[in-house]
Amino acid sequence: MCGRFYIDPEIDEIEIQKIINEINHKYYNTQELAAMKTGEIYPTDIVPAITAESPALMKWGFAGPDKKLRIINARLETATEKPMFRNLFTAQRCLIPASFYFEWTKHTTVKQKYAIGTREPIYMAGLYRFEENVSIPLFVILTCPAADELSFIHDRMPVILAKEYHKSWLNKSADLPDIQKNYITRLEYLVV
Repeated sequence: MCGRFYIDPEIDEIEIQKIINEINHKYYNTQELAAMKTGEIYPTDIVPAITAESPALMKWGFAGPDKKLRIINARLETATEKPMFRNLFTAQRCLIPASFYFEWTKHTTVKQKYAIGTREPIYMAGLYRFEENVSIPLFVILTCPAADELSFIHDRMPVILAKEYHKSWLNKSADLPDIQKNYITRLEYLVV
């Protein structure tokens, strides 16, 4: 699962700074740019994303069937079958850049927060769509079973794609077996 992630605006992550600079130029002097978040990202926040065309601002979470709940994740294993995601999987893919993501364990009444990632920016696979009365696309993050070394924290994790796989993911040439062979499972975690 992925319920929060982090975009570090201070650290010298050249890749993320380049994306943010392109977003700043593209959305100059707009309400959407003024609403863009960095730091700790929560569902419904507006963040930078990458599509096949260019970086874009997107809002995290689809409106649920009842229009009250937000759908923030989609299971990779069933995304090609579920009506909400099936067409998006073949047509509207994105990458969500982040410094790392957060996950929690709960032992008795105490929750422990972990920051999980690599030593470089991570790129989480996502799907996006447009909804009525929203000026920018909305996205969900694809999830997969957690890597063995992370399963004590949570049984799911975001699908984090290796750099050499970004282009085929965005250009829609990748299929499900390709994705399952090419997502990153060697991650580090820190207690925060």
